[in-house]
Amino acid sequence: MNETPLIPPTSVAHARSHGFLPIAFGPRFFVGLLLGFGWLAPAWWMPRLVVAMFVWDALILAAWIWDLARLPRPSQLEVRRVWNARPLLAVPGKITVEIRNLSPTFVRLQVVDESSPQLRLVPASLEITARGNGVGRAEYPILASSRGDTRLGQIFLRYRTMLQLAERWGVAAVAQTVCVLPNLDEAKKHTLYLIRSRQVEMEKRRRRQRGMGREFDSLREYREGDEVRDISWTATARRNHLVTRIFETERSQIVWIVLDAGRLLRSQLAAPGQTLRLSKLDYAVNAALSLAQVAMHCGDRVGLLAYGRQVQQNLNAGRGPQQTRAIVEALARVRGESGEADHGRAAHSLLSTQKRRSLIIWITDFAETATTPEVIEYAAHMTTRHLVLFAAMAQQDLAAVASTTPAATDEMYRHVAALEIAHRRDVLLRGLRQRGVLAMELTPGILASALVNQYLAVKDRSLL
Repeated sequence: MNETPLIPPTSVAHARSHGFLPIAFGPRFFVGLLLGFGWLAPAWWMPRLVVAMFVWDALILAAWIWDLARLPRPSQLEVRRVWNARPLLAVPGKITVEIRNLSPTFVRLQVVDESSPQLRLVPASLEITARGNGVGRAEYPILASSRGDTRLGQIFLRYRTMLQLAERWGVAAVAQTVCVLPNLDEAKKHTLYLIRSRQVEMEKRRRRQRGMGREFDSLREYREGDEVRDISWTATARRNHLVTRIFETERSQIVWIVLDAGRLLRSQLAAPGQTLRLSKLDYAVNAALSLAQVAMHCGDRVGLLAYGRQVQQNLNAGRGPQQTRAIVEALARVRGESGEADHGRAAHSLLSTQKRRSLIIWITDFAETATTPEVIEYAAHMTTRHLVLFAAMAQQDLAAVASTTPAATDEMYRHVAALEIAHRRDVLLRGLRQRGVLAMELTPGILASALVNQYLAVKDRSLL
């Protein structure tokens, strides 16, 4: 049992014979046979030396049989696949392969781990030595290219003794399915940085300002500039001097993160400082994870709704370690779809589940059409009951064309088209703001920080 949560369990199995004839000649066996041909040169003058060559070959064959008998049976080799850390998207990791030799014979092994293409492009090939009744180990690097469940297969073995005359073949049934998670480490560091920055900013204030919440916290003496409405007249009468009520940001509110997994979020972008390309959905998942951690740190309950043509993940609002783990595992399994997302289904599902007013953070994108996009209409409709923070993923290639000065006629047409599309997106988002939606257009790189800051601003201003 792993003490660190979310680390895949160690997979253990005893090897078994592999192949119809699970034995073979080692490299030194063939070297010995070749040395036997050395008797042919003097046999040109002394034919009797040909017999010596056959005697030599017989000795090599006998040595091979003796070496084969010394080799441990496959069942005497215990194979383990050990995970050193949680498999995280776009984060380098390592897997350790351990061989426990239950025989008294030293063995040298060539190991091939049937790893997933999601973790590495080619299966890992390792060389391990294990002393008699000892343990040998080696590790290989992995770099997960996508989230979700992935399957690792068996581990294949070829092993010899120190003589390397004979070898056996074996296979260990250590197949397992593991879940590649979003980048938890980056989200955690990002979250702590934002929370500490916010706390430092608040500590610099000498008093709590209007709009910082209406949940009672404590009493203190009145200071110049305090709101008159915050004066506690009963406490003032008892103490014979003005006393002000101190409020804190409301807790135990409900935050829903709605994640669009439709085709528009499948486009891929190069991750900063990496050659690995991540999709817009991967950035959205990391932002959702940061939001969930900050919101639960602030005492709020967090729910998750991820959808494509169908609802993929639907977690009721909650908080605590169990809810955090459930959100992480749900986000890991959100997959991008090639079709258009059904925004109406997601909106109806959320409205039927969540009756109490809550903050809905909707991470999505919309296509440029002649009519108003469906997601825009549903986001505006939900403001009658909830506070909606609408985050549209910006199209960086569109912004690049719109900001470039055209040098030729065809570039001019593209430039004008990009300006028109950007203007229409701006008009749609402005219309949402006029209807009470907190609408933003954000590039994937700043999505997480911008949404967390906006969430904290909502808490500070008691907009919910």
